[in-house]
Amino acid sequence: MTIKVTYSGDYQQLISPEIEAKLNVIHNNMQNKTGLGSDYLGWYDWASRMNETFLQEIQQTADRIRQNSDVLVVIGIGGSYLGSKAVIEALTPHFHTKPEIEVIYAGHHVSGEYLAKLMKYLNDKEVTVNVISKSGTTTEPALAFRFLQKYMEDRYGEEAVSRIIVTTDAEKGSLLSLSKEKGYQRFEVPADIGGRYSVLTAVGLLPIAVAGHSIRDLVKGASTAEKTFKKFDMNSNVAIQYAVIRNHLYNQNYSIEILATFEPKLAYLQEWWKQLFGESEGKEQKGLFPASVSFSTDLHSLGQYIQDGQRILFESFLIIEETATDLSVFTAENNGDELNYLSGLTLNEFNLACYEATSSAHLSGEVPQIGLTIKELNEENIGFLLYFYMVSCAYSAYLLEINPFDQPGVEDYKTNIFKILQKPGFI
Repeated sequence: MTIKVTYSGDYQQLISPEIEAKLNVIHNNMQNKTGLGSDYLGWYDWASRMNETFLQEIQQTADRIRQNSDVLVVIGIGGSYLGSKAVIEALTPHFHTKPEIEVIYAGHHVSGEYLAKLMKYLNDKEVTVNVISKSGTTTEPALAFRFLQKYMEDRYGEEAVSRIIVTTDAEKGSLLSLSKEKGYQRFEVPADIGGRYSVLTAVGLLPIAVAGHSIRDLVKGASTAEKTFKKFDMNSNVAIQYAVIRNHLYNQNYSIEILATFEPKLAYLQEWWKQLFGESEGKEQKGLFPASVSFSTDLHSLGQYIQDGQRILFESFLIIEETATDLSVFTAENNGDELNYLSGLTLNEFNLACYEATSSAHLSGEVPQIGLTIKELNEENIGFLLYFYMVSCAYSAYLLEINPFDQPGVEDYKTNIFKILQKPGFI
């Protein structure tokens, strides 16, 4: 299981004694859990530390939910929902038959219409709710849970206790207190793992298991990546390579990184990637702005800007070599669409050709490129990919000499909301 990284420039020219020494210090700091934000490096060896008892409890809970529910409503925002949704969307076939159980999200925005229609939709279905929040007071999920908790209690009465599951801090917070008071089943958000790095904890694993995907294979892939990237080698450690290339382009005054894919199922993986890098790097007026496009769809919209617009961006292509299901172009008697020249070509082969053509066109427009390639979409490969992005993100932020694991800027809008709505203590 590997990720191949390519670069449109000469990677060897980016390696200098200075950058190698700096990265070696970063590597050692992560290994030893020292340096900026080291108290949030729990994710770094989480996959290998995970024990069988924990996985069994997650799986048994997921199996119970699948047996007694039609819908799992996951309440969370940011890292509390993006990781699981990214994995579930990537692994779920297009237009699949009705699943045994739906995983639906709430609390990731504040739309009264959405929440009202969600509760109406749930009326003729059996429901379990999983609320995810370290503190329990993050406004968006707390609002959604206030409504959904009342909905569950009004509908199920005493049975609601067994149908509400809390994922929160182990030692403090209002959600922890509530779960103890009510007797809800509880999973822990590890104190040393931040939200955007939490996909391999109960935060992500429970919804993924409920959706019917193998959490053991997902963790196995991440554990393989953990072992792979423990070796410090600038020529073989692709997580370091990706960080070095990104940092070089940033220092060349490129300010935007666009993650491009040719598979629509990766849309939420792109969203997860944007939060991971945006919150980790965007501090002290530093960092690349993470954006995303889905090709070939966006070649007919944003493609024009990428080709001929300001030279402020570079592309990172995420390419999947093989697909589980495909179609081959057939020969038509009436070649009115002039496509018979493609006869025998699979649509995935067309996408790979489209990637080659897009890459060539954008290179001619002087758009630097990074290519990331994995063989296929399955649990192991996705687990490997998630860990690759997390460790490379940490390297990238440390190269900018900032803490990868805090998000002080997020608090500003919250404080302003509290002032506007006259929350006690903020007036």
